[in-house]
Amino acid sequence: MTKTKYEWADIIPDFDVLKWKQETQAEIYQEIKDMTTEERIAYFRKGNEEFREEQRLRQTQNQT
Repeated sequence: MTKTKYEWADIIPDFDVLKWKQETQAEIYQEIKDMTTEERIAYFRKGNEEFREEQRLRQTQNQT
C-alpha cells in the first residue's frame, strides 16, 4: 500500500511554517536584491540543480 504525501511528512511540534517561509523569503531577497536579471536566473537555476541532485541521492539511498 502506498502512502499519501501527508503520511510521509514528519511532524515537528511548535514549528511555525509561516514564520519559516517568511524568514526564508527575506534571506533570499537579501541575497538577490542587487543582482541583475541574468544573475537571478543563474541563482535560481543553481538552487534548482542542487535540489535535483539531493533528490537523486535520496532516491538512490532509498533503493538500496
